[in-house]
Amino acid sequence: MPEPAKKDEMPNGEKESVAPDSIEVPMPTPEISLEVSPPPADKDDATNNTPSPPPPPEGANTVKKLSIDLPNDSVPVSAMGRKDSVWSLGEGMAPEDLDKPIDTPPLSSLLIEKPQSGSIHVGEDITFVAKVEAKDLLRKPTIKWFKGKWMDLASKTGKHLQLKESFDRHSKIHTFEMYIIKAKENYAGNYRCEVTYKDKFDSCSFDLEVKELEQSQNVDIRSAFKRSSEGQDDAGELDFSGLLKHREHKQEEVPEVDVWEILKMARPDEYEKIAFEYGITDLRGLLRRLKKTKKEEKKCEAFAKKLDPAYQADKGGKIRFVVDLADPTLDVKWYKNGQEIRPTPNQRKYIFEHKGTQRIMIINNCSLNDDAAYSVSAGEDKCTTELFVKELPVKVTKGIEPIKTTVNERIELECEVSEEGAQVKWCKNGVEVPTGPRSRYRVKSEGTKHWLIIDDASKEDTGTFSLMASGGTSEAKVQVDLKPLKIIQDLQDTTVLLGQPLKLHCEIFPGNVPGRWYRNGQLIQSSDHINILQRAKNHRLEIASATIHDAGDYTFVPEGYTQSLCAKVHIIDPPRVHLDSLNFPDNTVTIVAGNKLRVEIPISGEPAPRVVWMKGERVILESGNRVRAETFSDQTSLTIDITEREDTGNYNIVLQNEAGEATASIKVKVVDIPDPPEAPLVPEIGGDWCSMTWEPPIYDGASPILGYFIERKKKQSSRWMRLNFDLNKETTFEPKKMIEGVPYEVRVFAVNAIGVSKPSEPSKAFVPLAVTSEPTMLVVDDVTDTTVTMKWRPPDTIGAAGLDGYLVEYSIEGTDDWKVTNTELTEKTKYTITGLPTEAKILVRVRAINAAGASLPRTLQHSILVKEVIEPPKIRIPRHLKQTFIRKVGEAVNLVIPFMGKPRPKVSWLKDNEAVDPTQVSIRNTDCDSIIFIRKAERKHSGQYNMKVEVEKHMDTAVVDIQIVDLPGPPQCVKIEEVWGENVALDWTPPKDNGNAAITGYTIQKADKKTMEWYTCLEHYHRTCITITELVVGNEYYFRVYSENMVGLSECATQTKDSALIVKEGMHMKNPEYIDHDFTEPPKFTQPLVNTFAIAGYNATLHCSVRANPRPKVIWMKNKIAIIDDPRYRMFSNQGVCTLEIRKPSPYDGGMYSCKAINDLGEALVECKLEIKVPPQE
Repeated sequence: MPEPAKKDEMPNGEKESVAPDSIEVPMPTPEISLEVSPPPADKDDATNNTPSPPPPPEGANTVKKLSIDLPNDSVPVSAMGRKDSVWSLGEGMAPEDLDKPIDTPPLSSLLIEKPQSGSIHVGEDITFVAKVEAKDLLRKPTIKWFKGKWMDLASKTGKHLQLKESFDRHSKIHTFEMYIIKAKENYAGNYRCEVTYKDKFDSCSFDLEVKELEQSQNVDIRSAFKRSSEGQDDAGELDFSGLLKHREHKQEEVPEVDVWEILKMARPDEYEKIAFEYGITDLRGLLRRLKKTKKEEKKCEAFAKKLDPAYQADKGGKIRFVVDLADPTLDVKWYKNGQEIRPTPNQRKYIFEHKGTQRIMIINNCSLNDDAAYSVSAGEDKCTTELFVKELPVKVTKGIEPIKTTVNERIELECEVSEEGAQVKWCKNGVEVPTGPRSRYRVKSEGTKHWLIIDDASKEDTGTFSLMASGGTSEAKVQVDLKPLKIIQDLQDTTVLLGQPLKLHCEIFPGNVPGRWYRNGQLIQSSDHINILQRAKNHRLEIASATIHDAGDYTFVPEGYTQSLCAKVHIIDPPRVHLDSLNFPDNTVTIVAGNKLRVEIPISGEPAPRVVWMKGERVILESGNRVRAETFSDQTSLTIDITEREDTGNYNIVLQNEAGEATASIKVKVVDIPDPPEAPLVPEIGGDWCSMTWEPPIYDGASPILGYFIERKKKQSSRWMRLNFDLNKETTFEPKKMIEGVPYEVRVFAVNAIGVSKPSEPSKAFVPLAVTSEPTMLVVDDVTDTTVTMKWRPPDTIGAAGLDGYLVEYSIEGTDDWKVTNTELTEKTKYTITGLPTEAKILVRVRAINAAGASLPRTLQHSILVKEVIEPPKIRIPRHLKQTFIRKVGEAVNLVIPFMGKPRPKVSWLKDNEAVDPTQVSIRNTDCDSIIFIRKAERKHSGQYNMKVEVEKHMDTAVVDIQIVDLPGPPQCVKIEEVWGENVALDWTPPKDNGNAAITGYTIQKADKKTMEWYTCLEHYHRTCITITELVVGNEYYFRVYSENMVGLSECATQTKDSALIVKEGMHMKNPEYIDHDFTEPPKFTQPLVNTFAIAGYNATLHCSVRANPRPKVIWMKNKIAIIDDPRYRMFSNQGVCTLEIRKPSPYDGGMYSCKAINDLGEALVECKLEIKVPPQE
């Protein structure tokens, strides 16, 4: 039961305002003291459905006092019977907790800013704000706004109510706002804000007071407290009218009486009756407004201190009611729900005490029956109060024990709870068990113990049973198994002759278990043919006359058990062969060879007899390939897939089973086709014909040969074509209309009265041959002083004979003497003629050769002069080699530099103007390129490599700059220049060995002398002096410096010989005097321009770097003419690096380019040559 909260009380003690037409009547608000004794320490507080303040600590015996303003000094018993007539059941705080300064509720787990109560006038606006911090939340929390206990305001939004929400991404705070616009009187009351997120919950209650405007008091009270119907403008906003049944709005007549006067003179228990009589439906609003009226109250003369309006106690605890009498001589009577409480000598439930002017009633061991309205009368005066008893949760003190039993046994599940007479619920597998008069389950309770009883357990009772109380749950598993089955006599396998009686018998324990009979898995029912009997533990199955269908596997299954009894029943019958049904004369079967023979002979016998087929002494097996025997339940068969003449003969049949044996025989006669002729011969071949001959077959199939069929096919094909549709009587034939150059094969079939023989073996392949066409595209590929290289393409038409090769011939111009240059055919389409006289003119022709002979020659149209053409050499330096080629020590260097020139150029290399040592650098030259290979590069391999290509008097050169870099050496002489305060000044000199690359920086590390653990202070530092700051006072440090280049850090570092001690106090630093260094210098190019090749249509860039101070002015020039505002050029300058970009250059953009840098101290100029090459057109 939720704790009562005073609905009309504001947190700051202000009263809720009433409507403007209410009558102001002053009412005194007496102060009442409430003393509540806590329940015993061993009982837990019951949990409520609504949030409430935390309970007092265990064992606390302090008495808490509370002051509450009451609307009047007495509340009738009838009104106290209804707990919602005075107290609101909303989510607000209990009355006794309103003025607690010591019991502060715990901080909210979600809300960081709660809505505050407010007060406004009718028609004004108000905003309530709640804020939730979202730092630990993964998604937006859920918020609900309520009025009273249960009205969800989300469904009431409209022109008078708006709900808004927002989220601040910087502060990660969700803000929820409720706007009330143009408030009305019935908007006043208690509100609640609830916030939930997963398993977290937080709520806050606040009040809204709506004050009336000053108006005339002559207002119709009945119309003021009429609920607005759904048809009006304000229907369904913040009042409860939206939940009422729709009624037609009727205009009420103006009352002729003053209802307020009637209410002032009436007792509180008559308010509801008066409201119903005069049609006032908003009774709560009437009571709130009546409470505000300044009604003259009789001065209470009997009581100096009255009872509090309400008390609360835990179930099992005790409560004290205390009043002070103004006249101690008055008699006091106590009442419960209007019935007088009389003391009994043997019962300690109610205890009455007198202490001076105090009259005390103590109620021990409070129960739910004590939750009632109490009053005390002294003389003619009376004061009332109400007691709320909070029920403690019932806990399980002794859980259910798991049970494992068998069928038909009794099951008792016992559980013990913390309170006698508690209401519990029994469940099975989460479903409440039925406990009615016809249910198998019985429930019994005695004191704190509860039982669930199952008298006759069954297999279906297996499951999880649980007992649910208000404060806990206990569950246990119940396992019900079948009783073990004992087989006294099992079923026996039986063999019965056909038509004889069949009996099956078994004996099991327990004897009252029924069962079912199955044959081959099918349930058997008792019938005229089958009789099923059961007597106690004996079970019988009887059949008077057994049939074939009664054979099989019989199974007896006791009901409720997984065990079964099995037996096999065999019905036997002697075998017989039924040859009469074949209708073959003399039992002889005639079949044409090559056809399939299948003879089916009916048989009978039970069990199915074993059948054996024999031809002479040879047994025919069922697994045979061509000849096989097959046996079924009612027949046996002999199958010959392709009959042959060897299959002729007598076949015997033998049948056997348990009942006996039978034999029979049949005769098979096979008529065959002739054997195939021998392979035909092709003695003569023409252009599109041939002649063929063959010999007759040796075996004619016992029938004369009627003629022959001839077929042919292409050798590469698998499809034969019939050449004659009428039988050819002769043993010769002449095929015609063959395709020239296609290989063919022919074969022959022999035909007699039985059929066509198998084909003969194919003849040897023969091809009508034809020469190819002449070769095509004969051209000169290369010419030297003594050789000529020719190229051509294969003939357009080669033919079926294929192409064996080519024959190349030449003759001196002016003669007809053709000489063959290749004694053996060449299969390639390129050939070099050697041994030719210099400056002679020759003619060349080529023939294609195949099996049919040589084709027509293809002759070159013009003569060829035997003399080599000189082509000047040209080196094509790859783009990545036009600048310095850099590799690390140990890496491989493999550079390929192509070149052109005829005859084969002579290539030479120099390194730094000296011959290249072949033991250090491997150089391999070919006709078109030169390769420099260094397996493992070393520093000594760095330098400029000059390449020179010569063809007679022509020459071309190129330079390849190779730089092999390594790790630098450590810096030299690291010294501690000065120590002051927490600072140390270091100085060092660059390393002697820079690794053949510029030093890019230094890494400085420090180490405490105590630990000597090194820590990096600074990386990539460019200068040779530094000041290390923020050192720890009192520590002594060593320092070391690594040098760094493009390869990496040096392998070792240079450490200071001395250490630097950071003195704790008394430190004074002498500021040294420095002379400013003059950084000004004239322009100087640190990286010059490099001669460059570019491809027409692709962007080209020129780079150089300049150093100067002050910053110089950079001017780019082409052929010594300044480039100004030309859109084809883009110029960049960044950190001294100057770049000129030429967009899609053409051959006209080639020339000398120069870059000039000018400042006040001087100028510098660098130049380079740019060549633009046009790619060859396809």
